[in-house]
Amino acid sequence: MDQITPVNLAYDALAAAREVAVSARINADAQDRDDGFPASDVADLARLGLLAAPIPVREGGAGLGEEPGGAKLAEVLRLVGYGSLALGRLYEGHVNALHLVALYGDAGQRERLFEDARSGHLFGVWNTERAGGGLVLEGGPDGLHLRGAKTFASGAGHVTRALVTAHRANADGPVMLVVPLRAGTRADLSDWRAHGMRASATGTVDFTDLPVTDDAILGEPGDYHRQPVFSGGAWRFAAVQLGGIEAVFDAWREHLTRHGRGGDPHQLARLGEGALAVEGARNWIARGAATVTQGTLPSGRLIACINLVRLAVERAGLDVLQLAQRSVGLQGFLRGHPLERLSRDLATYLRQPAPDGALVGAAEEILAAGGMAGDLWHGGGP
Repeated sequence: MDQITPVNLAYDALAAAREVAVSARINADAQDRDDGFPASDVADLARLGLLAAPIPVREGGAGLGEEPGGAKLAEVLRLVGYGSLALGRLYEGHVNALHLVALYGDAGQRERLFEDARSGHLFGVWNTERAGGGLVLEGGPDGLHLRGAKTFASGAGHVTRALVTAHRANADGPVMLVVPLRAGTRADLSDWRAHGMRASATGTVDFTDLPVTDDAILGEPGDYHRQPVFSGGAWRFAAVQLGGIEAVFDAWREHLTRHGRGGDPHQLARLGEGALAVEGARNWIARGAATVTQGTLPSGRLIACINLVRLAVERAGLDVLQLAQRSVGLQGFLRGHPLERLSRDLATYLRQPAPDGALVGAAEEILAAGGMAGDLWHGGGP
């Protein structure tokens, strides 16, 4: 955790993200294995200041994500995702954790945890649990401790500051905690035998008997699921997905050029359709980021907008995958072809929970909104 770039208002997050994207893309194939993890790329995130960049300006940071419209954060996430979707997934979780610390942490917690980010600690947000076997915060004669596990935890064994939710007796909703972990401990990756995103080190983390202190608890019970913050942040992982979509698009385009197939009108038509999908996804993300950062919409309308963002990006990704694979053909499914791993990672990362419910919920809000369609995402009421 040495040689870490300090972050200030003159910090160029986009230049840092571009540098990370270049090296991550070179490293990604070697990391594509069941026990893979982009360790050197995470070290680059720290060295180039990106782990500390989301610290708010008022706390002495660069305030990545506080800029008008969230445009810079969207670009940083896109670039990191372009280099490696596994790395982008990890970085988006780190950004999410620091956002929640800024929002719900008290002064002492913010100072301590932001200093951890400056020191190169990787944060993660883990909330998925086995049915009937969730994480529990218990008290005892020796103080507070945790019992249970989190599943589908990306960065398991590598995240050293985990933001988790836990059930507590008599609490009005789950409590949110940030707990320190030692690298290489408490993680089990044996169940993560996924089609793609193999380098994300996604697995189960057992917190049983881990002692915690009162100052590990962020905010009040139920804060983690408080709307519109809970749903509104989904535009960030969509921005990472956009980077993966663009990487697939570029691998497809380069294949056509390398094999001299650019003169085929059918190939050109498919490429044009892909370009429409990519730019549509980019515009939806810009809309979502701006809607959240401006904060002028009522909660239900904002959530509807962000649900449409993630669904539009999913659709764009699936369209680009289908078009690219149709154009490249069997070669794109062979190991060693640039499209093969990129396609697996993107297809896996595009899978998100409850897409049908998100679409129906957004449509219900739009139906009830009234007014003109062009005014849906501007201002407040009809």
